[in-house]
Amino acid sequence: MSQFTKKEIVESVPQSGFFGQPKGLFTLFFTEFWERFSYYGMRAILVFYMYYEVSKGGLGLSESTALAIVSIYGSLVYMSGIIGGWLADRVFGTSRAVFYGGILIMLGHIVLALPGSLTLFFISMGLIVLGTGLLKPNVSTIVGDIYSEDDVRIDSGFSIFYMGINMGSFIAPLTVGTLGLKYNFHLGFGLAAVGMFAGLVLFVLTKKKNLGLAGTQIANPLSPVERSKYLKIFLSAIVVLGILIFVSAQQGWLTFTSFIALVGVLGFLIPFTYFFVMYRSKKTTADEKSRILAYIPLFLASVMFWAIAEQGSTILALYADKRTNLDALGFHIEPAWFQSLNPLFIFTLAPVFAWLWIKMGKRQPTIPQKFAFGILFAGLSFIVILVPAFLGGSDTLVNPIWLVLSIFIAVLGELCLSPVGLSATTKLAPVAFSAQTMSLWFLSNAAAQALNAQIVQFYSPKNEMMYFGVIGGIAIGLSILLFAISPIILKYMKGIK
Repeated sequence: MSQFTKKEIVESVPQSGFFGQPKGLFTLFFTEFWERFSYYGMRAILVFYMYYEVSKGGLGLSESTALAIVSIYGSLVYMSGIIGGWLADRVFGTSRAVFYGGILIMLGHIVLALPGSLTLFFISMGLIVLGTGLLKPNVSTIVGDIYSEDDVRIDSGFSIFYMGINMGSFIAPLTVGTLGLKYNFHLGFGLAAVGMFAGLVLFVLTKKKNLGLAGTQIANPLSPVERSKYLKIFLSAIVVLGILIFVSAQQGWLTFTSFIALVGVLGFLIPFTYFFVMYRSKKTTADEKSRILAYIPLFLASVMFWAIAEQGSTILALYADKRTNLDALGFHIEPAWFQSLNPLFIFTLAPVFAWLWIKMGKRQPTIPQKFAFGILFAGLSFIVILVPAFLGGSDTLVNPIWLVLSIFIAVLGELCLSPVGLSATTKLAPVAFSAQTMSLWFLSNAAAQALNAQIVQFYSPKNEMMYFGVIGGIAIGLSILLFAISPIILKYMKGIK
């Protein structure tokens, strides 16, 4: 099968038709809109479903266990992106990876919608983990494919794409969250499944016309010999894993605590391995190796940012449910609704940031400086949320405005870091590892949530000032360090701005 050039792929995509962007952005925008609707709708009620009493329709787990499971689940979701990226790069291309992933996600939500046991719950989590690993990194990779390398619209295009992600994320907690908390958790999960189905239908109906060749090419296809080799490795790994699980269960080694520790190790070991493999590969040029080195501090900054931002569905969700006055504004607020604030602020402010980067042109902050701003705001968001306990103690309900302000400040950081990180990843990625490098970007989120699985169990209202203060202080310190070394990072980026 002949390989298309980047120029041929870009020319196959209509280059106008969606807010001045390539028409393919419409397909990717709404596919990701519905995928995020399903994911964040499910996640908005997931922690409550786990720790609410069985009599209230929940699973009756302890709060600390529920917080850790949500963090582990989030880590595995993003960790599985490495598998999805590898399959896209080497087996069936990014477009088919998106389609297959959407089917698995939809099936996972359908299983969650069925009233059942803890076993069904973990089956559904497994399906969603695998499906998101296929879909999430690859749909973002296709966004990069529809732009030429010197297209000045790419950063604003990613910001618009990011706005679509957050539009779906905004609607989800208000609809799925309300349905799940006021009526029945399983009805809420069922609505999430409907959302993923809508995304699949739109993708299938519009991809040929709008995306052209984008996503259809296998970047680094397996040879027949390699196919046989990797099939044997895969089957052997399944057998070994099965034996390890059986023996560990029999010996009592397979506990929830040991699993948390294992995920924590994998969260950092897997990205380290990928950095090493890409850097040492003969397919990676000298300039690409330099860019990989530049990418490492950006990756670590992203881990710090997401370690704070992803606690919106764990610690801040619990804070909303247990520490916040939910009747303070004249009507009852469902705790899941606070999870709509992050995407609300993002799709409100994303066009402003997209305009700002274009307006500033060459005067805008460099990529490392934008990352530094990102973790600075993340740290400040945790400093803000400790103020109510400082002023009124930990035994009184907090005005919801404090939680709103904390989320707003974190969003300022997210808009400095996340869409810029997506764009930077497509620019810094070695050609032979394009989809896998995007998976590596999402592994920063996996590492962050693997870390969170260890630390969220230490949170309690009595020690929340120390909890928020220590984490926020570390983030602010790292932002100052990143500002200081930004010129060095930029040098290693070899012309990428």
